[in-house]
Amino acid sequence: MRAHLLLLSLPLLAQSPVDDIMAKVATNFVAGDDLRRGYVYTQKVNSRVLRTDKKVSSEEFREYTVIPGPNGNAKKLVKRTGQRRKGNQMVPYASTAEDRDYNTGGEGTLAESLISSLINDEKSRDGVNTDLFPFLPKDLSNYKFTLIGTKGIRGRPAHRIAFEAKEGANFEHPWAGEALIDMEDLHPVQIETRLAPKFPFVIRTLLGTNLRQSGFSVSYARVAPGVWFPATYGTEFRLDIAFLYKRIVTMSMESSDFRRVAADSTISFAPTP
Repeated sequence: MRAHLLLLSLPLLAQSPVDDIMAKVATNFVAGDDLRRGYVYTQKVNSRVLRTDKKVSSEEFREYTVIPGPNGNAKKLVKRTGQRRKGNQMVPYASTAEDRDYNTGGEGTLAESLISSLINDEKSRDGVNTDLFPFLPKDLSNYKFTLIGTKGIRGRPAHRIAFEAKEGANFEHPWAGEALIDMEDLHPVQIETRLAPKFPFVIRTLLGTNLRQSGFSVSYARVAPGVWFPATYGTEFRLDIAFLYKRIVTMSMESSDFRRVAADSTISFAPTP
């Protein structure tokens, strides 16, 4: 009888406290999309491309109103301004023709791609690309989580948890970092990650291509019990391509003014300037 009870208890003993915490975090992370349904908010995005001498090559500011939809959120562009370097001067661009010329190649395409890949994920209701951190149920088995301790953040206690790929740094499971997990809601409050693997030596030396300083930081705001939105989000990395093109790219996002709306509400907008 005792042996039978021991066998039944083995799965429970195998589940460590941090694994139990992360399993609940993953469940809440998936449920968060439905909980965020029905909120309208403002999102501001800054992106910059710098040369290796730290001179700004181009920069852009965008402001969106984010609107709930049946399958995700739609973004209404409210404001867009930017400037790019021409010789020794930074020249503003605003007209449709200048926007089109700017976005057909080079720095404009790079900035556009950065924004689209990082904050316009159609699969996510908050727009943030969830592939950038291993907190979904499908990711947990590929990562090792370590409970470091506890820490207070914004007046609430949180678990401090480090994570890395179980098989070591690899591009299939590339992220490593640390997160603060709210103890009551078991949802991330802050996540800091870095790209753990390096580009192969041959690519770096013979092809002159490399990606460095890659990672991101995101903090979440609790707008209601169990309802969390990405409040700030940022990344910076250096991109080298074929010895010729070297740039430092930065992007920051801030979301605010979260408002709950009724399901039958109608939202209208003035024409985009």
